[in-house]
Amino acid sequence: MNWDQVQGKWKEMTGNVKAKWGQLTDDELAEIDGNRERLEGKLQSKYGKTKEEAKAEVDRFLNEY
Repeated sequence: MNWDQVQGKWKEMTGNVKAKWGQLTDDELAEIDGNRERLEGKLQSKYGKTKEEAKAEVDRFLNEY
């Protein structure tokens, strides 16, 4: 799956995103609204990840789906 597909199905994907990163709130998921950079930024702030770590986690998430 590529990120364009995730953006198109964001509302459906939020459950999977929340299962993976449970600290993200529903409001934050709505704010992210399928934007990869916003998701990576939230992972950095919520989980203390570096930019590279957040990008790698999102890449792994995409590969799972």
